[in-house]
Amino acid sequence: MATRIGFDMDGVLADFATAFREVELRLFGPSSSVKVESPEVEAEHEENAAARAAAEGPTPRETRRRRDAIWTAIHHTPDFWTTLKPLDAGAVRRIHELMLRHRWEVFFLTQRPATAGLTVQRQTQLWLQQQGFDLPSVLVISGSRGAAAGALRLNYHVDDSPQNCLDVASDSRARPILIVPDRDEITENSAKRLRIGVARSVGEALDTLEQVEVGGPAEPTILNKLSKIVGWK
Repeated sequence: MATRIGFDMDGVLADFATAFREVELRLFGPSSSVKVESPEVEAEHEENAAARAAAEGPTPRETRRRRDAIWTAIHHTPDFWTTLKPLDAGAVRRIHELMLRHRWEVFFLTQRPATAGLTVQRQTQLWLQQQGFDLPSVLVISGSRGAAAGALRLNYHVDDSPQNCLDVASDSRARPILIVPDRDEITENSAKRLRIGVARSVGEALDTLEQVEVGGPAEPTILNKLSKIVGWK
């Protein structure tokens, strides 16, 4: 049976944080410092106003106003999701090459909010094609990433969100790999205790997945191979 792998988009393949900062700079200048809010959070807030109020807590009014203005600008930018830069210029092409070589079934999962122009799915497909992946399977989802991983019968899922990785580990049989770009011992140790793999980048995650795919006979199962590579106990 083919290995089935899911990849999150923003923070794994696409550099949303830089695009957010560019919109902030254009609107408010270099003195502004609004925390970058992930597309998933904005999508959830759009669906549930109560969740937004709870998440905001005592957020200062001016910070909230600026954040809302940044997201309004993003929503009104035609085909915004096609404009993002890749975090690793060769990563998507490499995923495509590995997919063909190892006969992987690859899915790109995202929870991006809508913008002007094409649908989120179509924008994401076009971006992936521009980066070197033809005929990408893009799923725009809401709710638990673990439920999606279970429905897709994924073997692995690569994500930059600890919560998404925890959902995948709890609600599916997929093995999550968490992208942690900067050393964070607390997050990394917690992830390993929960049997979540850790990688510094999508490139390192792909190295891990390829090692699992081509590993020698000393490790009898895929799970044992991955456990050895990522340091699970």
